[in-house]
Amino acid sequence: MSDRAVFLDRDGTINVDYGYVGKTDTFTFLPRVREALVLLQGRGFKLFVISNQSGVNRGYYTHEDLQAVHDKMVSELGRSGVTFSDVFYCVHRPDEKCECRKPSPKAVRDIAARFGIDLRRSYFVGDRETDIQTGKNAGTRTVLLSTGPAAIACDHRAADLYSAAEWIIGDAKV
Repeated sequence: MSDRAVFLDRDGTINVDYGYVGKTDTFTFLPRVREALVLLQGRGFKLFVISNQSGVNRGYYTHEDLQAVHDKMVSELGRSGVTFSDVFYCVHRPDEKCECRKPSPKAVRDIAARFGIDLRRSYFVGDRETDIQTGKNAGTRTVLLSTGPAAIACDHRAADLYSAAEWIIGDAKV
């Protein structure tokens, strides 16, 4: 049997989105993120981060800066027992028309193939239309956090990541 996963956007889903968060001093977790990820992982979901990070190619921060942010995120959540199976990011600007940039499903599908993930039993959680479209394009269920636009159709809307995790756990039992 294939594993199931939750694919997570980063900015606005895991951390406060101040706009181009590429330095450790601007990385702040949103409320109840740790609890949500512990809950999902405890129910057998593999966790993946998939994020557009064009701030690198725009010159706002470097690959090393971004890696330091991800190291901080992984380390701090790791103290709570959270393990990400992978953290993927695309550094390309929208005008570069890259295949790995959301809403393209390429990163999700590549990860699914590499880790044996059943996308039909998996979820994509994010706060933007591109996140929901990525999940739809990849064949996952989708959860839009309340900070996102109301116009996009998704499988569920949640106030925050913890509420999304509770819904996912209930939905996955079906």
